[in-house]
Amino acid sequence: MPDNSAIPRYCDAEVPPSATRHDLRHVPGTSGLPIVGQTLEFLRDPLSFTRSQHRRFGNVSRVNFLFCERACLLSADANALLLRDREGIFSAHDGWTPILGDLFPHGLMLRDGADHKHHRRLMQPAFRKEALDAYLERMQPHIQAAVRAWAGQSRMHFYPAVKKLTLGIAADCFLGLELQSEIDAVNSAFTDVVEASTAVVRVPIPLAGRKYARGLRGRRFLEDFIAARIPDHRRGTANDLLSQLCHARDEEGAHYSDEDVVNHMIFLMMAAHDTTTSALTTIVYALAAHPEWQQRLRADVARIGGERLSPEQVEAAALTNQVLREALRLYPPLTTMVRQATRPFSIDGVDLPAGTSAAIFPVFTHRDPQWWSEPDSFDPERFGPDRAEHRRHPFAWVPFGGGAHMCLGLHFAEMQVKAVMHVMLRQMAWTVDAGYAMPYQLAPIAKPRDGLPIRIESR
Repeated sequence: MPDNSAIPRYCDAEVPPSATRHDLRHVPGTSGLPIVGQTLEFLRDPLSFTRSQHRRFGNVSRVNFLFCERACLLSADANALLLRDREGIFSAHDGWTPILGDLFPHGLMLRDGADHKHHRRLMQPAFRKEALDAYLERMQPHIQAAVRAWAGQSRMHFYPAVKKLTLGIAADCFLGLELQSEIDAVNSAFTDVVEASTAVVRVPIPLAGRKYARGLRGRRFLEDFIAARIPDHRRGTANDLLSQLCHARDEEGAHYSDEDVVNHMIFLMMAAHDTTTSALTTIVYALAAHPEWQQRLRADVARIGGERLSPEQVEAAALTNQVLREALRLYPPLTTMVRQATRPFSIDGVDLPAGTSAAIFPVFTHRDPQWWSEPDSFDPERFGPDRAEHRRHPFAWVPFGGGAHMCLGLHFAEMQVKAVMHVMLRQMAWTVDAGYAMPYQLAPIAKPRDGLPIRIESR
């Protein structure tokens, strides 16, 4: 077996650690409550929180949320500065580690520099067209069975149902799992890990830090669960994602260690499962609230044809893609992204020191009236070729991040959403009760607080 020491790893010599955070008192803003700062305010409603900051202090302000004082950056130019990072000023590792370091250590999003580049390059074949086509084939039976069951009901709560479906797809496409007991155990552990990412009390004590303790316990379960399957996947020839990572090699023969495979699988399953669930739920709600768009998509699905979406038809589903983009604009799965500055930098006329923890907010820029007409309205036409509002600024719409850390699984997510919607629109129509407005929880990942109750008519 090749020596995986050839894989570059994050180290202080390669990616200099950020300096101790400097005083941000020259930046307008507030510190909020003792200890927790504005964390509870942010978690309660990230959109209202950022709009209030912008109204009071402008594009750059000082905030205290998610466990430290940060610079709150509320412009598309700030998104471009942090995500492009052409001068190598910002560390994703140092930015995310205080929030996610215990739960998703060494995930791709938490790596920097040459280390990140090499790990990403090894992972890319797992998301190329031939791999995506294989995943699409594997997910189709799950989609057909789930939608058939949904269409046989008169009422259902959509969010838990689609969450079960997307986890089943991820468990099959990523881990090759078939036993429902294993899928349920993985789902429970993932839920605990994701919920722990917003725990205010970060000590693994059952009473004081119950949410965080459950997350760490879920993390340990997933580590053991995946590690136990690596030997068979290294020997086998399956086409699931775990096998792809186990067999990944560069031109010099370097490969992922078992620890690397575990870390990447846990992060990728979280990213693929929860964010796709969020996007599908938002789309279903929007199409229930705007039945004219549901009918337009249904007519487009009829034009495309077929009981299930083929790889060749994925690109043809352009109208569904517009609806997906609008759903991600209104309710981005990640409401904030963080970095830490390794050197001084300036944005929107404000000088910020090395060591600054900087946060950008897609949830704000996605509704900035500078870039979007009637920004709080559901209007997929804004992404059509005639208007193309997303092209007014290349970083006004950033649900998948950007630059070197652009989400590697964005095409997998798009393909999965299109495949599910294709079958749903053929087999069922759905509505919500008159006057219903879905209560959103926007952090850590957008989802309905009530599970999204819908009424169904089988087609």
